[in-house]
This record gives sequence, C-alpha cells and structure tokens, in this order.
Amino acid sequence: MPLPKLLRLLGGATVTAILGFILLPALVVTLAAFNSRAILSFPPESWSWRWFVKAIAYDDFQAGVRNGLIVTAWASSIALVVGAAFAFALDRYEFRLKRTLETILLSPLVVPHFTIGLGFLILAAQLGFARGYSVIVACHVVLVLPFVLRSVYISLRNLDPRLELAAASLGASPGRVLITVTLPLLLPGLVSGWLFAAILSFNEFTASLFVTVQRTQTLPVALYNYVREYADPSMAAISVMYIVATATVLTLANAFLGLAKVLNVEHAR
Repeated sequence: MPLPKLLRLLGGATVTAILGFILLPALVVTLAAFNSRAILSFPPESWSWRWFVKAIAYDDFQAGVRNGLIVTAWASSIALVVGAAFAFALDRYEFRLKRTLETILLSPLVVPHFTIGLGFLILAAQLGFARGYSVIVACHVVLVLPFVLRSVYISLRNLDPRLELAAASLGASPGRVLITVTLPLLLPGLVSGWLFAAILSFNEFTASLFVTVQRTQTLPVALYNYVREYADPSMAAISVMYIVATATVLTLANAFLGLAKVLNVEHAR
C-alpha cells in the first residue's frame, strides 16, 4: 500500500477513534436518561420518560433555568457590546499597549474559571456587594468576552474595506457608514458571538459556584447541589436536553450564519 494512502487511512482511523471516545459518554448518559430504572443496566430492560418528567417538574431546576436565562441574557448582551467595541478598536486603530490589551481581554481563555469566580467573590466581599445578579453577570461577561471578541474580530478581518470607502465617497458620514454598511455586514459575526456567549454563560459552572447563592443559583449549580443528595438519572435527562438544544442551536446557526466563515475555518483551509 502506498505510504500517502496508508497515512490517510491512519489519520481517518485516529479521528474516528477520537470522536468515538468523545461521544461514548454522551451515549451512556442517553441510555441512563431513558432507562426506566434508577440504576443503569445495559441493555436497558425497559424505556421510560419518567426522568425527563421529574427533571422538568423539579422546582430547583426550574428556578435554575430562570436564573440562568436572566444571567445569560444580560451577560451575553453586555459582552457583545463591549467585545464588538474592543474588536473594532483592535482592528482599525494602532495605539500603545495594543497587544497588552488584547492579551488581557483573551486571558480568561487560559486562566482557570475557579480562579476568576473566587476573584469575583473576594472583590464583591471587599466592596460590600451581595452575591446578586450583578456580580454573577459581571463574572460571566469576563468569561465569555474572548469568544465575542474573536467572532467579531474575524468578521472585521473578512470585511471588504472598499465597501465602506464606496459609501463614504458617496457622501455618507462615518456614523451612517457604520449603521448602513459595517454593522449589517458584521451581523453574522455579531449574532454568532452572542450565541456562543449565551451557550457558554448558560453552561458555566465552576465560576458560578463561587458567586451564586440559593436564590440566584443557575442550572449547573442546581445540578451540582442535586447530585450531592440524589443519585437518580434526572441529571442524565437534563444532560440529554442540553445536548439536543445546543446541537440544534448550533446547527441552525451554521445553516443561516455560516459559522465556518465566521470562525475563519474556510480561510484556514
């Protein structure tokens, strides 16, 4: 067998093995969610929706979803505005300490989330703030800001500057160019950035554990508190709903927005 063909086969087998390793836990969780018994058995003796019904009806999970949606809506929207402004400044202007600012904005990608959560907890205590929604939202904005910054920045790099120059040459003011040309062209990047921020914020657990209380706990924290007391497959049912919802949202976003272009995947090819 020729060496290039052998390398392609080995590469394909390696990718398949990695995907299987990643998807295997999801398969086990799905089986547990539909199993009628509280203890997982394979193959399942019978199938049931009982754990989905219990998970949806559980009060703490309902409160966690409400709190998570409130935090997600505020955090992703604030991160979108702030991240888009910083992305525009980093792309269009040269100034001192530009690379330092970019490094600081992207630092939550490498700093452990529990460190950020603990830092916000200490900061809130020092300033006399209660662990309310404002502290949680501020913490989540910091965590999701790099993803918004990346998404909008790539969209700006893919933007043809001649379109803006053409609008300006026809007499449009800078503000009108921004509203009528730049922002509509950046819309896929803006929506994608908000979407990624929303998904990450809603699923954030490590930092949220430090900055939430019983009244403001998000769904991941509610799941953590639940599993400390109970061991039934209700969490597996929630996980399946998570997977289906996230996969559906990303599939629709890719179909209508073209995430490959927004994330610069096509350019990398």
